[in-house]
This record gives sequence, structure tokens and C-alpha cells, in this order.
Amino acid sequence: MPTVLTAEFSHESNTFSVRKTGLPAFMDRSYHIGDAAIRERGDANTPLAGFLDVGRARGWRMIHTVSASAQPAGPVTREAFDTIAKTIVEGARMHRGGIDGILLGLHGAMVTADSEDGEGELLERLRAVVGPELPIAITLDPHANVTRRMCALAQIIVSYKTYPHVDMRERGRQAAEVLGRTMADEIRPTTLRAHRPMLEEVNGGRTDVGLMVSLLDRARAYEKDPDVFVVSINGGFGTADIAEVGPTVLVTAQGDMARHRAFAESLADEIWNHRFDVRNDYMSVDAAAALCRDYAGTGGPLIVADYADNPGGGAYGDSTELLRALLAAGVRDCAFGPIVDGEAAAELHRLPVGATTTIRLGGKTDARFGGGPLELRATVLRLSDGAYVGDGPMIGGLRSSWGPTAVIKVDDIEILVATVPQQMLDLQQFRAFGIDPAAKRVVGLKSMQHFRAAFEPIAGKVIVCDSGALCTPDLARLPYRNVPRPIFPLDPDLALA
Repeated sequence: MPTVLTAEFSHESNTFSVRKTGLPAFMDRSYHIGDAAIRERGDANTPLAGFLDVGRARGWRMIHTVSASAQPAGPVTREAFDTIAKTIVEGARMHRGGIDGILLGLHGAMVTADSEDGEGELLERLRAVVGPELPIAITLDPHANVTRRMCALAQIIVSYKTYPHVDMRERGRQAAEVLGRTMADEIRPTTLRAHRPMLEEVNGGRTDVGLMVSLLDRARAYEKDPDVFVVSINGGFGTADIAEVGPTVLVTAQGDMARHRAFAESLADEIWNHRFDVRNDYMSVDAAAALCRDYAGTGGPLIVADYADNPGGGAYGDSTELLRALLAAGVRDCAFGPIVDGEAAAELHRLPVGATTTIRLGGKTDARFGGGPLELRATVLRLSDGAYVGDGPMIGGLRSSWGPTAVIKVDDIEILVATVPQQMLDLQQFRAFGIDPAAKRVVGLKSMQHFRAAFEPIAGKVIVCDSGALCTPDLARLPYRNVPRPIFPLDPDLALA
């Protein structure tokens, strides 16, 4: 009976954020040890669930150490990284000699206080305990900035193939299946990497339209080769100011590695050659608000997504620019959320439901990105501890919380005021607090692409805008210092030999 050590340790680090990610940030979002993690995450859209599906079917002994993730924000503190990494490494040390393989659900864009490559550092610590030969398989978010060190230390790398990420469990299964064949000495995989000098794929790795659709078709077709086990295409995470940033193509394979290398390079060339083919039409907030004002409201609500203030990419979630524009335009029958402002939420919790108050809302973290606070006259509609259970394609069955939460009404806009930053990607993030987005004429939300899985089915129309917040798609606005130059799009005239 093979014994497999498992763990999940995930963070997407926006190095421009002033909010460092300490241990409390993991505790607030998801931090579960051993069997508690299996109970919480073992039957949902998670890598762990995929690992368990295969392990149970094959009769493996599974040793799960920890599942830990924090909302995207600034680099992970040394204390937080060491605490979580130690749990994983000590699990490997305790069972050294009795482990046949390791499965890790990672992100791929973790930066720590003193390392640009958090995943590589974790793998290096594990290798120091288990040696160079033990097979290690990892799953990654396709917004990973995959480093050379990660590829050298993990034989098997599997990135999600969907954005929104509705296939996390499926990719966990794929990683476990390849690991199982490796442990049985049926195959001997290694992973090679192709990379181009770009901050990220031009459309952020969208898999529903554009270039990535055809690239993933080619990837799946190549995976049918008996010597090819996984082809992963990563759009990269451009708001990480690090040396090994940007899109990559990975092939986990054996046999004729020169042929596999040529295939990976051909996909990387396609990403480079289509670097100007932007699929998203980013409106200004004022233009978006004008369209919302005039929307006829047939066939479902108009969904307007502020990509730039996406907490799922490390933005603060407190940008006020889109809300300001919607109010100024007189938009009616509208829901908006979230505004992440714990100070305002606490102030509102001191009032009774039904009270009317003047409140200073949002824009308190860094007004340079997304605007300063709004002075608003608001009525308190509902107060909550912020807890909800997702029911959509991405987080169905998973518990989460906004922290102390209030719903207020300003003019004809219902606003979800939250304490804990999260992006809007599930209808229950509104519905649990008395707002039915499907019944509204307009829904303004903070999210980048992930919202589409739950919100496109109810939408009459979807538009996206750029509020100038920290995840602005105009990357030239960000103060890069560490990325290698020249690099696209900071150097738009860059040509490759």
C-alpha cells in the first residue's frame, strides 16, 4: 500500500500591496490541519478532493498535513511562511523512509518577505528531507509565475486549465494519477519550461475566449502522446515585481525531450505573437456608469465588473471610483459589492437596522489606487457576521466569511460593506445578505474573470472597467523595479531574435 503525503499551501502575492500577509490572514480565510482539512475541503472543487479521489480508489495511505490559504495581498511574512512550511516539512520528516510520494496543492505566485519564489523554497526544504528521487507532484493556479527551481524540484506539475478555475478537483486527480504511475515505476516524468519576456499573457489567461482556447486544445491533444502526461499553460501573474515573472508553458513528460521542448516553445511563441490581441474592452468608470444608467434591463441584470479593484489579485477592495460614478449617474435598482472597509463596517454595527447615517466609506488604504473615501448618506438595511456557504461552480459547498458585514442603501444602490477582502465569484456572496443579484437591474462587483462562472448565467449583459485600483490592467502605471528589462508591455517595442 503506497503512502502519500499531501498538503495545500496557497497564496498569490501582489508585491505592490502595502498589506503584508501574516499568519492571521491565513487563519481568517482557510487554515485546517490534518483530518479537519479533509472534512472541510475533501469533497469540493479543491486539489485535495482530487488527491483523495485517486488515493481512495487506489487504496493509498494518505497523510494530510495542512490546508492553508490567504486572500491575495502583499508578500507572505517570514513567520507565516515558516509556520505553515514547517507543518508540511515536519510531516515529511516524521514519516521519512515510509513515504512513496508527495502531492501538493500550491498556487505558483507566492512571494515571501525575503524570497521571490515561495513555492520553490518550500520544495527545496522538502527535498532536503526526502532526497532528490522521491516523486513530488504539484498543482498550480494558471496565474503561476513558474520558476526554473520549481521545475527542477517537482517532477510533475499540473496547472488548472480553466479560468474561472472550475477544474481544481479534476487537476488534483490528474496530478495524483501521474504520481501513482510514477510510484509504480511505470513512468519517469520530468517537467520542462518555456518562457517569454512578458509580465503576463495579454488577456490574463482567459480560457473562455481568444488564444488560450486553441492553445489548450493543442495541449490536450499533445497529452494523448504516451510519453506526455501533462501540458500546462500559465498566463503568469503580472503584479508580482520579481525576476521570473510571466507566462510559461510546461510539459511533464519522458522520452524525446527535444521534441517536447519544441512543442512547448511553439505554444510560448503563440503567446508572444498574440501579445497585442487584447480581448477585454476596459471601459472608464464614467462610461460604464452611463451604460448602466441607460440599460433597458431585459434578459437579466447588467453586470459591471471592476477588474482593477479585484481582491482576488491583491487589490484592496476599497476602491470608490466605480461606486462614485454609479451614484453620480443616478443608476437605479443596483447592487454593489464589496466595499472592503472594516472601519465602516464596525461603525455600522453600532447602529440599529433602519437607521440613517452619514458615513465615510472606502478609499482608506491608498487613495492613489482607485480613489479616496466617499461621504455618503446611507440607510442600514442588514447587519451580519459575514458568514456564507458557496453554491456556485467554483466554491460550492465551501464555507467562508466577509467578517463583520453590513448592507446599506444609498440612493437606489444597495452596497455590501465587508471587513475581509474577497472577490465576488459566487451568488451566495450577495444572497446570504439579502441581496438577490438576479433580481437587480444592475450589479457592480469587484472581480477579474472568476465572477463569470456564477454571474454570466444570470446576466443580460457583462461589461468590465478599470477604476485605476491596484490590479489595473494598465501595468505601466505600476512602479516596477525588479522585473528584468526589457519586458512586454513595459517595453512595447521589444523584439525577440
